Amino acid sequence: MTVLAVIPARFASVRFPGKPLARETGKYLIQHVFERVRSARCIDRVLVATDDQRIADAVRSFGGEARLTRPDHPSGTDRVAEVATTERLLPADIVLNVQGDEPEIDPRSLDRLVERLRTAGEEASIATLAAPFRRDGPHTGPGSPDDPNCVKVVVDQRGRALYFSRSLVPYPRGTGGRVDRPESWLLHLGVYAFRASELSRLCDRSAAPGGRLEQVESLEQLRWLERGWRIVVETVEHPFVGVDTPEDYAAFVRRESARAAAVEAPRSRL
Repeated sequence: MTVLAVIPARFASVRFPGKPLARETGKYLIQHVFERVRSARCIDRVLVATDDQRIADAVRSFGGEARLTRPDHPSGTDRVAEVATTERLLPADIVLNVQGDEPEIDPRSLDRLVERLRTAGEEASIATLAAPFRRDGPHTGPGSPDDPNCVKVVVDQRGRALYFSRSLVPYPRGTGGRVDRPESWLLHLGVYAFRASELSRLCDRSAAPGGRLEQVESLEQLRWLERGWRIVVETVEHPFVGVDTPEDYAAFVRRESARAAAVEAPRSRL
């Protein structure tokens, strides 16, 4: 089976305009993401889908492939679908949607995601990733299960998604809503694998218009569940940290500098 990874990247981020072109590490942010995705063993080809010529030029400057898309897509998945359904050089069986602000995504998680969809057979058309919330962080505030910016996913015993929510689900009634064991909740990681044959139908809003659940929670995956598509969830051990704000990016730059220093230290002793 051939696998195409598409990385949607917009310039006009509300909280961090021009985010894909941030370059304090010596590499564009989008380049970090591209290189991580490309190192996954299961992926045959990687493309960046963008509505901005500056991002396309940056991607091509480091040897990556970019495609310009319409500027009016309502979601990253719609941008991915435009590229995947018009790309003729590699007719893919599976299409990955990897967000352009995930510079620390683990390539092994992408391999596991693709394998999960492959082995699901006709059981599912979509696979996604989740990870337990980390116990070493604060139990309230950003990064905790009761943070509405962190999307939670509830799964059945076979690992199929039952529901996604910004609310604290399942609700811990026994503790009055207090989160004692954050690792008991699953954080949804916004990476998807789609069967290519289903992707255009998933994004066809005339055939499957946005439902009430999607509108209430502002989560496109709820439209898919509400319309009857099944989503399987691959649970990995650790979440990866995305870049949403300039503060997130500054923290990433510090981590990247520390990694580079750790690599350089043994060399300097030679």
